[in-house]
Amino acid sequence: MIYRLAITLGLFALIAGYIDFGEALDVMLRASPWLLLAALAMQTLSTLFAAWRWGLIMRALGFERPMDFWLRVYFIGSWFNQALPSSIGGDAMRVLEVGRTGYRKRHALAGVFVDRAVGVFGLLLLNLIAINLLPSDFPNWLTHLVNLIALAGCGGFLAMILLRHLPGLDRYRILAPVDHLAQQVHRLYARPARLLGHSLFSIASHLCSIAAVWLIARGTGMGLDLYHFLIAMPPVFLLTFVPISLAGWGIREGAMVGIFMLVGADKDHILAVSILYGLTLIISSLPGGLFWLDSRHHRSHADER
Repeated sequence: MIYRLAITLGLFALIAGYIDFGEALDVMLRASPWLLLAALAMQTLSTLFAAWRWGLIMRALGFERPMDFWLRVYFIGSWFNQALPSSIGGDAMRVLEVGRTGYRKRHALAGVFVDRAVGVFGLLLLNLIAINLLPSDFPNWLTHLVNLIALAGCGGFLAMILLRHLPGLDRYRILAPVDHLAQQVHRLYARPARLLGHSLFSIASHLCSIAAVWLIARGTGMGLDLYHFLIAMPPVFLLTFVPISLAGWGIREGAMVGIFMLVGADKDHILAVSILYGLTLIISSLPGGLFWLDSRHHRSHADER
């Protein structure tokens, strides 16, 4: 956790070298509260789509729990990811919460990993569609780079589905975790229709997040069109998945400033949008904090009995 904090502070120190934080703060204070509330609603809907996808994945893997359980645990994971500078990440909390119901943590970890992978797969598909079908005034090199990364990522995910057929994978104990994961992925997606359904939930979740960023931008007076955000935000989200800073802070700001400056956005303004979106992520995760406190309360009462 310490190194993540150091990296986050270092990134903001670099950004401060060419950003007027006073101007960015002024932009934030002038933002429309109604559009900020609309952005919060869209981000909450994004989390609901993602949580529902995870519930479908876990139930398909044989975890017999009601859907409201998966929704609650996913929000708890979001709370730990966004609001707490903890050494326990949101994915780890999901595994622990599932393990407390009697399931093996190793099996729960496979379900969380698959959920993460399908989320990234949906994001890459969305990016491929947006950057190739929508009008774009981004430079050609960015288009080529995004296409290369997205195609490679999608290919890697599809290869993971076929990994179960790799000969000799089950012969060596050191490869047992890989073999177990390959079995679970193949079990899930031997039926392409299920992969399509889970991917659509992923795309819907990311579309809601992008809409939240766009609403914040509109609320601060930024005149860029929605298609700019459909093209630019998937690479930003992908970079924030790299777990080297606290909840993606610093990485998100640097990436958004760098990408949106390519189409003439004011760097102070886009920094304000990024910070407001980060705060929106924290606020939208608040139900997870309440669910976590409630689960602790019930566990403490169970221990007393």
